[in-house]
Amino acid sequence: MGPVMINEEILLIGAEQVPYFRNQEFSNIMLENEQLMKELAFAEEGSRAVFITGSGTAVMEASIMNLFSKSDLVLIINGGCFGQRFCEICDIHEIPYKQIYLSYGDTLTAEMLSQYDPCDFSGLLVNLHETTTGVLYPLDILHAFCNKNPQMYFVVDAVSAFIADEINMSKSGIDVLLTSSQKALAIPPGVGIVIMNKRSTDHFYSNTIKRKSLYLDIREALINGERGQTPFTPAVSIMLQLNKRLRQLSYDGIETEREKIKKLASDFRNRIQNYPFKITWENLSNSMTPITSYNGVSGNTLYNILKDEYDIYICPNGGDLKDKQVRIGHIGNLTIKDNDTLFKAFDSLLTRGLL
Repeated sequence: MGPVMINEEILLIGAEQVPYFRNQEFSNIMLENEQLMKELAFAEEGSRAVFITGSGTAVMEASIMNLFSKSDLVLIINGGCFGQRFCEICDIHEIPYKQIYLSYGDTLTAEMLSQYDPCDFSGLLVNLHETTTGVLYPLDILHAFCNKNPQMYFVVDAVSAFIADEINMSKSGIDVLLTSSQKALAIPPGVGIVIMNKRSTDHFYSNTIKRKSLYLDIREALINGERGQTPFTPAVSIMLQLNKRLRQLSYDGIETEREKIKKLASDFRNRIQNYPFKITWENLSNSMTPITSYNGVSGNTLYNILKDEYDIYICPNGGDLKDKQVRIGHIGNLTIKDNDTLFKAFDSLLTRGLL
């Protein structure tokens, strides 16, 4: 599900010499990046955004270890590898938690949450789009649960949902929103982003939790971010590419990009019904479609054939789903013509008796 196709203007920035960054010119770019990220996330007045050189997992861990401690209790929605990652982070940092465990493809319901209502949880952690399966969890149900339990911090991993699916931090009461560079932002991997509303920003600033990491200290990131800098060397080229991409999204409108992704997803999902595949699960994000062969063709085998013989890259799965399904991405610099190319390859595989 990433990295994804990148447009030519963004690629050219990555080919340039890396400039010096401890100056006002770079600070201005970083400050603009922060402002544009907050606008695209519909963050409330007083919100902040920080940029950490690392993957989406880096900002998952940074947010959790700086927001919660041994004295807290958090609730985790665990419906796949990425929900499980929240559990592993809490285990490492000795943060007590309970989990709502969902089998692959299961839908989260209000009834599942109601058993904990009212509750004494300090936080609710969710991967809004569980990328393992493609399932998008219902933000309205999660928001309603948090509204009834206002002491909770609502932490949303939107790494693969951001832009592709509608997310409004203010409207949905999201305290901390996490994303990264290589999904629908469509730039190279290497930057994780934490967007915080005013309540969580104030919490991070006044953090009394014993610091367990120099590199992932969000308070230090916030302090340095006030002047448009980062505590440590950032991924300078990626931050410049991000600036270009955010300007494009701001100019065109995030709704325009989301609609493009949605149309690509709908086109693929309509056409795949004429082939020996089923869409594996329901309630999917716009960002990708998981498919399974009716004829038992291994997902990993299909991935390798398309890659090696057709120069087409789809997304394989890992773990228990390695041979059961593949994921077709709809984010990045893609068009309907790219769907056409994939279906021509499927036609060829059918002719060869490989589907």
